[in-house]
Amino acid sequence: MLACAADSVLVIIDLQERLSAAMNPAVRTSVIRNVRILLGAAKFLGIPTFVTEQYPKGLGPTAAQVAEMLPGNTPRFEKTCFSCAGAASFSTALKESGRTQVILAGMEAHVCVLQSALELLAVRQGVFVVEDACCSRNQEHHANAMHRLRAAGVWVTNTESVVFEWLRDARHEHFKAISALLR
Repeated sequence: MLACAADSVLVIIDLQERLSAAMNPAVRTSVIRNVRILLGAAKFLGIPTFVTEQYPKGLGPTAAQVAEMLPGNTPRFEKTCFSCAGAASFSTALKESGRTQVILAGMEAHVCVLQSALELLAVRQGVFVVEDACCSRNQEHHANAMHRLRAAGVWVTNTESVVFEWLRDARHEHFKAISALLR
C-alpha cells in the first residue's frame, strides 16, 4: 500500500521536551529532523496533523523544534493512556477527518507508537509507522517494535518514502519546495 496525501492524517506522538531529553542525542536529532520534514510536506499538501502529549504536566510540552512547525489549528491531545486511540477526543477527531490512512511518528516506538499503531490498525485501512521518525531510549526496543509492527500488518516505512508517495509525481506543484526539505 502506498501513502496517499488525500487519504492521510499525520500523527506526531509524544515528541515532548522531557521525554526527548532521555533519548540518544544523535537519534533524537535525526528523529526531530525527519518529523520536521513530514510536517513541512504535510503543510504544503494540506494533510491534517494531530499531536499527542503523554501526561504533559510531567513530561512537558511538545518539543519546541516540532511545535514551531505546527499549523496554528493543529489539534493537540493530552493523554495518559499509552495508545492515542484510547483518548476519546482523538478517536473522534480522527473519525471526523474522514481520512483512512494514519501516518505515525514520535516516541517511544515500543510503547506509545506501538500501542497506537496496533489499536488503530483494528479500525483503519492503512496504518504507517515512519521508522526513521520514531525512537526509543533503547535501540533494541525500537528494533523490536518495528519487527512487531511489520508482523502485525502495519506498514513500516521511512520519511522519504512517505513524502514521495504523497507527491506521486515530480511534476507535482509542490515537488521543488518539498524536495528542498529533504536536503
